[in-house]
Amino acid sequence: MSHVRRAVGWLIHRAYRAIREAGAITPRTPGGHGFRRLGEGAKIAFPPGAIFGEEWIEIGDHTLIGERVSLSCGMWPGADLGPDSILRIGASCSIGRGTHIVAHQSIDVGDDVFTGPYVYITDQNHVYDDPDVPIGRQWPRNSPVSIGSGSWLGAGAIVLPGTRLGRQCVVAGGAVVRGEFPDHSVVAGVPAKLVRSYDPDLGWHPPGVSPLAAS
Repeated sequence: MSHVRRAVGWLIHRAYRAIREAGAITPRTPGGHGFRRLGEGAKIAFPPGAIFGEEWIEIGDHTLIGERVSLSCGMWPGADLGPDSILRIGASCSIGRGTHIVAHQSIDVGDDVFTGPYVYITDQNHVYDDPDVPIGRQWPRNSPVSIGSGSWLGAGAIVLPGTRLGRQCVVAGGAVVRGEFPDHSVVAGVPAKLVRSYDPDLGWHPPGVSPLAAS
């Protein structure tokens, strides 16, 4: 019986690997044809999360989108969002499993950006301007998001509307990011703050340290 169980287990795992490979979305599969661009060598792993608004999504060459990643443009499938792309993910990125990227106006993710699992990135948030109207019924507000090339976002990080991260930035796991941060920033916390930056003379250092003060 142990030989039978091992054989059955082997067959199940082999079949699951085959299903994952067959279910992945690539430029050569039917699911890849609806995207504005799905670059050469790019892959969206199986099983995917919620994906809609493909016509407004561009994904660069050799980018890997992990399992259960949701990519969406607009509030609902079938909405007309205009002539231009809204969600742009660069080349050679790795987007961790369970991540949600929700675009309504403009989200730009540069090349070679890596994220941990369960990151949330959006360019839209609810408002609470009118204290007498339920927040969920007030019209949300958009503000573009930009994540610079070479950046790393840790597990569970949240990137809110209006965020602009420079190149080669690090976002700590669980951080809630809003605002602008220059190249070579390390941000952490809720709300996220600059905790380290890079200077050619000092290397990586905490904020408020200058080459003059260090000399």
